[in-house]
Amino acid sequence: MVAVTDVTPLWDFADPAGSEQRLRAAADIAEGADRLVLLTQVARALGLQQRYDEGYAVLDSLAVGDPEVATRAALERGRLLRSSGDADAARPYFEAAARAAREAGLEALHVDALHMVALVAPAEDRQRLNEEALAVARAATDETARDWDASLLNNLGMVHADAGDWPDALAAFEQALAARERIGDAGRTRVARWMVGWALRNLGRTEEALAVQTALKAELDAAGEEDPYVDEEISLLLG
Repeated sequence: MVAVTDVTPLWDFADPAGSEQRLRAAADIAEGADRLVLLTQVARALGLQQRYDEGYAVLDSLAVGDPEVATRAALERGRLLRSSGDADAARPYFEAAARAAREAGLEALHVDALHMVALVAPAEDRQRLNEEALAVARAATDETARDWDASLLNNLGMVHADAGDWPDALAAFEQALAARERIGDAGRTRVARWMVGWALRNLGRTEEALAVQTALKAELDAAGEEDPYVDEEISLLLG
């Protein structure tokens, strides 16, 4: 296992503009490969603001001799291409990032890249690719890489849901919920619970689905928060 630069504290994916500012400020005082890693994240933040050309320009300016920088540069170029609507062009960059990460022993980035490959693959390949990425995550020694199981199980559930296979979708969403509970992120755990409730409704198990959504609604009310998706599910279940 090889350690990677921890950029997580600088990220708020709900606020890409604020994230961009923090990442740029950190890059201004960083040196060497750390600075270049931070700039790959600036490019990602620009992409989330639909400022794609600026994102490409940042990546074009980087020297990518360091394995982590090379991996992240390929991964973020792929994300820019996917976000701008060119998933086919994105896939080779995700595959290149996966190869580079695997060869360098960058486990978390390896799983991240594999999960992106699965997202842009043809529908008929997505189950297999998600399952392969999940196997890599579960075999990893890096806890961050192992924690990718939650996202991959959710994505696998969506593959089954898109195919109308609700029993397998529910099974995957339940495993994703267990993973989220293990990781301990309250907000993402609530989303995982919502996914379980959604699958239950689509299986016709309306009483169980309503119990899930009303419990979520009570928690959100207690926290002074709202979630229109929870409200919509409750409306559908009561209607």
